[in-house]
Amino acid sequence: MATKDPLFTVLKLAKDAEEQAALKLKAAQFEHQKRLNQLQALRDYRLDYMRQLAAQQGQPIRADYYQQFHRFVRQVDEAIKQQLAVVAEADRQKQHRQQHWMEKQQKRKAVEMLLEKKALQRQQRADKQEQKLIDEFAAQQFLRRKLTNGI
Repeated sequence: MATKDPLFTVLKLAKDAEEQAALKLKAAQFEHQKRLNQLQALRDYRLDYMRQLAAQQGQPIRADYYQQFHRFVRQVDEAIKQQLAVVAEADRQKQHRQQHWMEKQQKRKAVEMLLEKKALQRQQRADKQEQKLIDEFAAQQFLRRKLTNGI
């Protein structure tokens, strides 16, 4: 009887939805981390480039080299700015996926709780029925003894 309960179908669907949400969350977390790594690589690249200039301090630098250097640094800064926006979007996507997964998890848990409640109610009914049968059997035995001893 319990296996024919439509809630088992609902539970399976809820578990499947939660699993899909978890996979999407994992992908969003991976994408966010990938974007963060790219941002850090850009920052490291800029830092290395600045160190190269600092290492040349005290040495004569051609004006065109200096202008080219600053132009390149501005381009790297712009790339960092753009990457920050990409990281922010990846973070928003990750947060959205996490919220979605949590909602699916709550739905699954609610269905499981309903099934547990129904199972508990079935068990309580069965226990009452069993107790009723035991009581009837004891009453019949009592009456038989009374009749047997009374005759």
